[in-house]
Amino acid sequence: MLMVDAEIELIMSNPNRGSDMAGNNEDEELSLPRASINKMIKELIPSVRMANEARELVLNCCTEFIHLLSSEANEICNQLNKKTINAEHVLMALDKLGFSDYHGEAEAVLKDCKAVAAKRRRQSTRLENLGIPEEELLRQQQELFAKARQEQAYADQQQWEQLQAAAQQAQSMAMSSYSDDQDDYS
Repeated sequence: MLMVDAEIELIMSNPNRGSDMAGNNEDEELSLPRASINKMIKELIPSVRMANEARELVLNCCTEFIHLLSSEANEICNQLNKKTINAEHVLMALDKLGFSDYHGEAEAVLKDCKAVAAKRRRQSTRLENLGIPEEELLRQQQELFAKARQEQAYADQQQWEQLQAAAQQAQSMAMSSYSDDQDDYS
């Protein structure tokens, strides 16, 4: 926890420390969107007005916290000989950095994210994107099945009739040939 307090003190004493180390462009790239932070602040504490300096400080603290957490998660990932940081590494990093109080909330958010991702995967199917109610799609499917059965029955009937005609013709020819053979013996 002392490490986190030292990081916050460093941010508060020099909010533009990133620009000193790497230039203004990289500092902007490593920052969170101000509009998003402002929106969160308004949603969380709607009745409180916040000075621009205070908003900037919150933005820098959030950015630094994410950097600290992701760096720790990366270390844990490397220690476990993994190549990709996953949610478990982040949860372990929270605990290691002394933020175990947030572990439960982070797991709840993870569960919600997984549910949203699963829902998005289910909704990305072509049928769902058609905009046709499921009942209508089922009705159309049943109609297509009925039509296919009818066409198949007609084709089977035609084939059976052709086979019957061929059998009758073969029988007629056989009878005619038998009759001719009988005439030759008489």
